[in-house]
Amino acid sequence: MENINFEFARKKNGSCEFEDFLDSLPNPDRDKLLALILKIEEVGIITASKMEWVKKLTDNVFEVRSKRASNIQRAFYFHVVNNRYIITHGLTKKTQKTPAEDIKHAKQILDAYLKGELLNE
Repeated sequence: MENINFEFARKKNGSCEFEDFLDSLPNPDRDKLLALILKIEEVGIITASKMEWVKKLTDNVFEVRSKRASNIQRAFYFHVVNNRYIITHGLTKKTQKTPAEDIKHAKQILDAYLKGELLNE
């Protein structure tokens, strides 16, 4: 079993879009999404993919798929190296299709990361 680690993308000023998104969610939705992220860290990406907890959106952008009742949350992430993954931001889904702007935004955060514009641990 692969042990993986999710981190949140953080700008040099300390702000974090994903934490802001979590703060905007009702507690049950936030708790479900965070519990799912921890579960994925435990079981690994391959198992999570089989369980449809994660989905590949582009070559290097993926999503964590959380649902509680009719509330659907997505957390976008990319793979860095080895078992390290960075969550860029999240959204509450209102349509069937993942908005192209959100995939584009995740790619922009990935580019900023690759250019060293984010805080790195």
